[in-house]
Amino acid sequence: MSKIWFITGTSRGLGRAFAQSALERGDKVAATARNVSALDGLVAKYGEDAVLPLALDVTDKSAVAAAVTAAHAKFGRLDVVVNNAGYGMFGMIEEVTEQQLRDQMETNLFGAFWVTQAALPILRAQGSGNIVQISSVGGVAAFPSLGAYHASKWALEGFSEALSQEVAGAGIKVTIVEPGGFSTDWGGSSSVTAAPNPAYDQVREDITARFGDARYSDPAAAGAALLEIVDAENPPLRVLFGTEPIEIVEPLYAQRLQTWADWQYVSRIAQG
Repeated sequence: MSKIWFITGTSRGLGRAFAQSALERGDKVAATARNVSALDGLVAKYGEDAVLPLALDVTDKSAVAAAVTAAHAKFGRLDVVVNNAGYGMFGMIEEVTEQQLRDQMETNLFGAFWVTQAALPILRAQGSGNIVQISSVGGVAAFPSLGAYHASKWALEGFSEALSQEVAGAGIKVTIVEPGGFSTDWGGSSSVTAAPNPAYDQVREDITARFGDARYSDPAAAGAALLEIVDAENPPLRVLFGTEPIEIVEPLYAQRLQTWADWQYVSRIAQG
């Protein structure tokens, strides 16, 4: 039985790859994008019966509710909800403006929150469904110049972990996908960069030296990987996409555990 997907941010990048992977195997997709004309190619290739193109700005709560309702009305159910819409915000903490921070949170955090809230009554009534939150290795680790972005992804991961416990008894699965670098436009025209403060020029140089040879994975491979997740009987709460995140996260967690152990005597002092 084919699955019915609702995917945000499908005009390009990972969202497009997720939609194509689902459609290629015969699933049906409600695909959203700010510019709905960007979805014409999907409709032309896979047909109107399989693709429902929806114009959507995920920061508009009422529009999100209407889009989820339209998808359910078209297909009769929702099996997989993928919160993919988002963008990168580059800037040191001192450089990021209030509006830039608010905009980042509106899309990356609140957009996913609104979609999740709109879909939950449908999934709960079905007694089934997968909610997939596209986070980042930046939802676990943090790097200079991405503080605003990290804030949005760490918050996404926090509410999603709580959600997984709230809906486990309703037959709803939650998975947080943490990709590394992929060959998308995340760091290009879809990103926002704060006005640079010369005080951080050296930090920027250090970032270039550290990440200048970063490896980028194929988005199509991420699409195939996501099919494995949604088809699993017991999908993971968290999963890393790409080998680079594994290389980052494993020593990071070891370091955190060691630090907590080293400072346990202070933890006991705080206990009183």
